[in-house]
Amino acid sequence: MLTREEMSSAFARWGVAWNEHDLDGVMDLFHDEIYFENWNGGSVTGKENLREAWAPWFANHGDFKFTTEETFIDEVDQKMLFRWQLDSPSFEKGQEDKHEARRGLDVLHFRDGKIVEKLTYSKTTIELDGERVRLTT
Repeated sequence: MLTREEMSSAFARWGVAWNEHDLDGVMDLFHDEIYFENWNGGSVTGKENLREAWAPWFANHGDFKFTTEETFIDEVDQKMLFRWQLDSPSFEKGQEDKHEARRGLDVLHFRDGKIVEKLTYSKTTIELDGERVRLTT
């Protein structure tokens, strides 16, 4: 089991890896049996499958950046929740030339010192070039 401080420290290193677009660094904190569920409902099981799914996004990242807004750590149950904002080129069809700001949260479950489950949720509105837009899909 990780202590609260170890969870916080691992999360801080993980955040740096995300913002440096370091796929190996991001993958380092995942358990081999990771289950990931995206904000759009898609899911991936297994560390190598997740790496394969994310490799194109990291290779063509468009300089995305996550900002951590708030974290909650449950040392006893080895869980963590963090609220974030993602700034990147838009993912929305027909809006790819615009800057997107998306807010959401991740629920992380740890086992053996690694993230074994990552559930991602996103608000149903985003900002495109500073204008608030409601998602339709």
